[in-house]
Amino acid sequence: MLKQVQRDDTFGMTIRSMILTMKTVLLFLTLQLTASGLAAQTDTLYVAENVPLPTGLTAEVGGLDVLPDGRLMVAFHRGEVMTYDPKTGVWKKFAEGLHDPLGVLAISNSEILVMQRPELTRLSDTNGDGLADDYQVVSDQFGISGNYHEFAFGPVRDGDGNLYIALNAGSNGAGIRPELRGEFNALGRQGRMYSCVPYRGWVMKIGKDGKTTPYALGFRSPNSLGFDAQGRLLVCDNQGDWLGTSKLYHVQEGRFYGHPASLVWKDNFPEIDPLTLPVAKLDSLRTPESIAFPHGYVANSPTQPVLDKTNGKFGPFANQVFVGEMDHPFLLRLLLEEVDGAVQGACIPFHVKGLRRGNNRLVFAPDGSLWGGQTAHGWVGNQGLQRIVYQGGEGMEVLNISLTKTGFDLTFTQPLDPATALKPEMYGLNRFYYEYHLAYGSKKFDEQPVAVTSAKLSPDGKTVSLELAELKPGYLYEMTLGNLTSTSGKTPLSRLICYTLNRVRR
Repeated sequence: MLKQVQRDDTFGMTIRSMILTMKTVLLFLTLQLTASGLAAQTDTLYVAENVPLPTGLTAEVGGLDVLPDGRLMVAFHRGEVMTYDPKTGVWKKFAEGLHDPLGVLAISNSEILVMQRPELTRLSDTNGDGLADDYQVVSDQFGISGNYHEFAFGPVRDGDGNLYIALNAGSNGAGIRPELRGEFNALGRQGRMYSCVPYRGWVMKIGKDGKTTPYALGFRSPNSLGFDAQGRLLVCDNQGDWLGTSKLYHVQEGRFYGHPASLVWKDNFPEIDPLTLPVAKLDSLRTPESIAFPHGYVANSPTQPVLDKTNGKFGPFANQVFVGEMDHPFLLRLLLEEVDGAVQGACIPFHVKGLRRGNNRLVFAPDGSLWGGQTAHGWVGNQGLQRIVYQGGEGMEVLNISLTKTGFDLTFTQPLDPATALKPEMYGLNRFYYEYHLAYGSKKFDEQPVAVTSAKLSPDGKTVSLELAELKPGYLYEMTLGNLTSTSGKTPLSRLICYTLNRVRR
């Protein structure tokens, strides 16, 4: 639901704003101290290893996948596509000359799909010499205006063999060229981010028959796509106009996800500038995010969702989704659930020793390691390739969070010590929302503390049930864990949990 701002310039509101500002600063300092104070524990569990790179390569990773034989296929910003053999440490060129490739999908040891700026391309090595000698267009059934911000992401493939790609909106930070591909629509040229050619701001589906069709719309900068354990399509979008903060969506066919520019390409949409519609009308049309990432300290630019299918080789997080992040040197772990027919859930920062910023592409290898490819792409980030390895051992971590009718159930990887777990003050909670509006980004609105009225522990000691003074849909519930300890004396590695509460349990 759209939240309307209530303006109140009273002295009481001013004091409350000062208190909330102080709370935000204290939360930031707490997170910094937590990260440094728990570094020794974190270091023993997950470590990022740097991969040596070929001399002279601008190693900004746009695409990354694992071939059936265990080699990595890596696409770089300047158009090179290379293989890397982790066993030998040898890099080999597979293809070159691509335009800003931002996604790779391995088909076989000699065939891949690459999403580059103008098209989805099939690259094949037909003579077995290790170099692609056949470049074929899979799909170019979308428009290009020449705007620098018209990135293209993907592909990902569902269980039925269909492919999905995502198309970035253009930016008013630069113009368009006289030569266009696709129909020009002046109504889509309005706004900070725009869609003057089809189908900018859309997720597109490419069927097994090769036909490309519009699938879902309302995206600003959807970098990138993935699936969860239930086969649900997930797409991250980056903060900006119409996005108060960065978000992750469960994408379903025909749904509108909030950025209005792409509405001009929707069948039966009136021939009007979507920006002239009232915000309340646009809000009523959109499907809300499954997870909102608090801006500035959780995620500024989330990237690729990737599913942990390692069956425990990467620790206790099997079938959970990890997301990359450009601006911060950590990943995000997602805890998704279905409530009242819709997907929502929590995000938790996932710290790794030695991890760089700019984690643009992620892929799990058969040995259970997680490979991360970094980029800056003209913004904040880094470059290179890293291998994240689980060192073994048991950490103390929130394994899952689930909404109840009166609060949350928190499940941990280890049994909790009742002396700390049963204290309500160990679970610091506040709630707020980001406003849906035209302006770039959003401050937090209606930020309030939420009291934990009781804490109960399960017989096995791993799940604590929290009862809250209120549960209000349409808010982010942000929990900062206190000095909880397990029965073995360990403390949580990650203390911040952010749950997007769109719907309550009926």
